[in-house]
Amino acid sequence: MTSVFVVCCAFCYSESAGKMQVTCDLRTGQYRIAEEGQMILQYNYQTLEPPAGYMEKVHANNRKYALPRSDYIHPLFGPEGEQMTVDWSKDHPHHRGIYWAWPEVQYKGKMYDLHALQNVFARPTGKIKTRSGDDYAEIQAENRWLWQDKKPIVLEIATIRVWPVGKKGRYIDLTYKFTPLVEGVTLARRGTKAYGGLNIRMSPIKDMKFSHHSDPDGAEQRAAWQSATGIWKNAKKPAVLAVFEKLDNPDYPGDYIEYAYLPWFQPTFPRAGKHYELKKDKPLVLRYRLWIASGQAPTQGQYRKQWQLYQNTK
Repeated sequence: MTSVFVVCCAFCYSESAGKMQVTCDLRTGQYRIAEEGQMILQYNYQTLEPPAGYMEKVHANNRKYALPRSDYIHPLFGPEGEQMTVDWSKDHPHHRGIYWAWPEVQYKGKMYDLHALQNVFARPTGKIKTRSGDDYAEIQAENRWLWQDKKPIVLEIATIRVWPVGKKGRYIDLTYKFTPLVEGVTLARRGTKAYGGLNIRMSPIKDMKFSHHSDPDGAEQRAAWQSATGIWKNAKKPAVLAVFEKLDNPDYPGDYIEYAYLPWFQPTFPRAGKHYELKKDKPLVLRYRLWIASGQAPTQGQYRKQWQLYQNTK
């Protein structure tokens, strides 16, 4: 049983639904995915303003980063319903749950910062499709990157697919397609060698442990992954949040960057030292899987099996 529909957020409806459901909050215009009524995540499609009283908590030097934002996932919930992500943090106001952004976006000789919300922003176009069903729920949303919040320079389509929870945990597949609307747009990491790409800012984790792995260059079916394990705030048991990349992602595998004190981690894109130019005739497509499961840190063999499972998933 499935339903596919376009939502205009002045109204929200579903002709039929299964256990995996997408709903639209008519007050905020944001989208939620739940399984049999239990919320899994919220995709913030419409632009959000800073919460009331938030600015007073932020150091004056950081307030320039506390700007309206959209096009990101928060909150994400874990196996016990614990909130795994953070938005509107006091230390890094631009961190926003799970978001896909680059600190160096260049166009016409200037460089602005999509990651830190400085002069280039992802804004909703209003074109969004959702699917509810027994097999999975999906959101496909169109956004435009606006240079100085005015000129469209990139068309982005973000797809979030959530699978039902199983014995091995839950899978959330993320696909991003970026098509330039103008010539000469490039993406790079901070200083071309630090962070940039799919960003994951998490809530506090007790007994936290980061791990990452990448098979040697030249290995057949080169496996790579990154994870955080521990007990998230308000949970009683440990859990794992891991991220896998598709083999056919450009510059696969990314470098794996971690900031335990936040906590925050990511698989980077593009490779170090590179300014990746977006091409109209060949849009950039990046695909990832989030794996959320209960229990202690998985073994290398368990991670490898999950990596292979994702590679076999279309």
